[in-house]
Amino acid sequence: MSGSMDYFLFQIFPYIAISVFLLGSILRFDRDPYSWRSKSSQLLRRRQLVVGSILFHLGILLILVGHAVGLLTPIAVFDALGISHGAKQILAIVAGGGAGIICFIGLVMLLHRRLTDPRIRANSSFADIAVLVLLLAQLSLGLLTIPFSMQHLDGHEMVKFMGWAQHIVTFRGGAHELIADVALVFKAHITLGLFLLLVFPFTRLVHALSAPLGYLARPYQIVRKRAT
Repeated sequence: MSGSMDYFLFQIFPYIAISVFLLGSILRFDRDPYSWRSKSSQLLRRRQLVVGSILFHLGILLILVGHAVGLLTPIAVFDALGISHGAKQILAIVAGGGAGIICFIGLVMLLHRRLTDPRIRANSSFADIAVLVLLLAQLSLGLLTIPFSMQHLDGHEMVKFMGWAQHIVTFRGGAHELIADVALVFKAHITLGLFLLLVFPFTRLVHALSAPLGYLARPYQIVRKRAT
């Protein structure tokens, strides 16, 4: 990629994506709270949903926690704990790869169910299917980074991504320069991840934000037939 493209994608675009994510989510919750739901299709067909959903959600939670801890924890903390860069790299490959495979299997099951069942397909919007396809593409890119990561078991490449993420969250310049020379698959993975953050408020993914805020204790949604 050219320097100007790197600058936009990895220095400017992250702030655009984060801003739209935050403001869009707040506005949707305020202006259209009844659309803030997962749009579950369980009533149409339970088969495949339970297993696929469990695998997908377990995998995605492990991935998100792993990325947050791995990228945003200062290097000094790992050094203080005696965790070398190489050990952290191997842990990321093994744990991240395992979680990615679990999530991938669950997501394929959910996508297959939504595309092949006529009733569910008829009740699915373009956004419902598109977000699953985007997540599948993102997971595939993440798994494709593993062979490249295995070529850098000293952890040097991992440090670059940690530096980039920590520069972004602390509003420091020069973040894009830290990952200018990494493999294209890593850049594609980051870019698609930021794009998912950008479209997050406009999809069914918003229900994920309810989970830490009492999602499990929410009251049942009352659904009545429309009078004819």
